[in-house]
Amino acid sequence: MVSSAHTTIDQYLAALPPDRRAEIARVRSVVNAKLPRGYEEGMLYGMIGWYIPLASYSDTYNGQPLCLAGLAAQKQHLALYMMTVYGDPKVEQKFKAGFKAAGKKLDMGKSCVRFKTADALALDVIGETISQVTPASYIAAYEKARGARAKKPAAKPTKKKAPAKKSAAKR
Repeated sequence: MVSSAHTTIDQYLAALPPDRRAEIARVRSVVNAKLPRGYEEGMLYGMIGWYIPLASYSDTYNGQPLCLAGLAAQKQHLALYMMTVYGDPKVEQKFKAGFKAAGKKLDMGKSCVRFKTADALALDVIGETISQVTPASYIAAYEKARGARAKKPAAKPTKKKAPAKKSAAKR
């Protein structure tokens, strides 16, 4: 992932070539229009991010704000990272079905939706997905996922073995 050292969204956007800036702006406007109250937009992980601020929820595994989505210009493509799609199989299934119904080809990794132009995306599906994740529901899903990890049994301790004796070198 290409990361940016820019500290503001305006700096980040200004550094992009005009064609890429325009595509990022289209997707950004959809996310901002559909984003539920309680999230903030800012630079996070070197990209544009939408997150629950630490002032609202600080119990994250890495001390960073809880990120709902990220938008970045990568080396070979543009990318929208949608953590809620990655973290919830039902949401993922609905998201994929929405792209298919819209006649759009989905190029997706775990949370990363790769695209060259905003026209390649089902923007209404993206907006609908974003709009359905309130901060409270996202925190609940996050805590459930963390709790599930924490409850896994610890690995069995290994028995200490005596070091192997070295045999004398043959001459």
